[in-house]
Amino acid sequence: MRVNTLFEDYRVAGFYDEMFEEPAAPRGPYRGLYAGLASLRPDTFARKSELAGACYLNEGITFALHGREHPFPFDLLPRLVSTEDWSTLEAGLGQRVRALDQFLADVYGPRKCVEDGVIPYRLLASCNGYMREMVGVTPPNGRWVQFAGIDLIRDDRGAWRVLEDNLRTPSGLSYVVQNRSFMRRVFPEAFRGHDVVSVDHAPLMLRQALAYAAPEHVRDPRIVVLTPGSFNSAYYEHTFLAQQMGVPLVEGRDLVVRNRRVYVKTTTGYDPVDVIYRRIDDWYLDPVSLRPDSLLGVPGLMGAYRAGNVGISNAPGTGIADDKAVYVYLPALIRYFLGEEPILDQVRTHLLEDERDREHVLANLDSLVVKAVDGAGGYGILIGPHATPEERRVFARRIEQNPRGYIAQETVSLSRAPVFLDGRFRARHIDLRPFITYGAEPNVVPGGLTRVALQDGSLVVNSSQGGGSKDTWVLAR
Repeated sequence: MRVNTLFEDYRVAGFYDEMFEEPAAPRGPYRGLYAGLASLRPDTFARKSELAGACYLNEGITFALHGREHPFPFDLLPRLVSTEDWSTLEAGLGQRVRALDQFLADVYGPRKCVEDGVIPYRLLASCNGYMREMVGVTPPNGRWVQFAGIDLIRDDRGAWRVLEDNLRTPSGLSYVVQNRSFMRRVFPEAFRGHDVVSVDHAPLMLRQALAYAAPEHVRDPRIVVLTPGSFNSAYYEHTFLAQQMGVPLVEGRDLVVRNRRVYVKTTTGYDPVDVIYRRIDDWYLDPVSLRPDSLLGVPGLMGAYRAGNVGISNAPGTGIADDKAVYVYLPALIRYFLGEEPILDQVRTHLLEDERDREHVLANLDSLVVKAVDGAGGYGILIGPHATPEERRVFARRIEQNPRGYIAQETVSLSRAPVFLDGRFRARHIDLRPFITYGAEPNVVPGGLTRVALQDGSLVVNSSQGGGSKDTWVLAR
């Protein structure tokens, strides 16, 4: 195989490397791509990378960070997933979302899982995402979840593990579609010899799942995307998905409730709305029923929802399933609701309300990761091996004052992949956020968003913390 100068000083030791078994020895799915890259000079690949970055900036594909708009960093070398791996992930992700949906229906309904001792009620009742306003409410078609993002990592053995669940307002689907689009525009020769499963239909998959949230009597549901507005860090995604699905993008002030029906204001009057794909947190949806200080929601929306006259996706109250303490019980909930063994493993997690677990964690903060149970975006995290003694002392005090507010996990050696930086490929840690739509059945968007920690040694991949992304290729047979 021809020597590839792009990788001549690339190091693979110490972690599971997605592309290489050892230096200059690519894993099976990457052999064709590696051989193709051998014909490229570093300056040629650098120009392609610069062109991709310019395209992102020109298209306005950005996210808000510290009050300013930034282009979303995109690495031009794709991450490849084999057919065999993807088949396992599809089955495991579908299983997980089915269990989460049934869990939510039970928690806000008969609470059999509590009665049978699968999960303690005190944990659910103390969850910030638990909405008493949803107790006894049955969403249209009985479905609580139409869209989910489940974060996965590969450990030092190359085994896939679930890191956390995202049901409230999972973001990133737009980047999955756009990453593929820019790959084809800037680096079309990379696809030569690869049968890559398309992601172009992802917005259609989402729209079909949202239609399943419509009131049961509605044949051709009218859908809107509800955004908090242009100041939101994910506003680009809101506009992109609305445009791709062919539905209106609205803010709370564009909607009105009359006689427990929701309407959108138009230049010709008021048009009825059947499904709201909301990108607003639960508590801000309705200033009448929920937070009275909300300027983002729609007065009377919850009344229309309880009356069965409009669908909201995902259903209010799904945030309880994102609680990182609830995550601990997911294997047991899968067995309870589905009668199946979990297909995907999780990261070992300590509940800090348990005195023995808490003592163990406090004694070993230098080797563990501590997370706020309702944290997101890479905030509220202590990575013990990378933290200073003072940072660990601060988190120890937080844990002692509010043990329910935190969980601790073993520090997993996230897999690494080559990322093009400063004219050469460097190893950086990555994760994967696949997206699952749930209409009649769960369907997984092929690939998902590979997120990259651009700082050397960093385990935090979130865009809000300076991370980037890669296109994710699922290879067909």
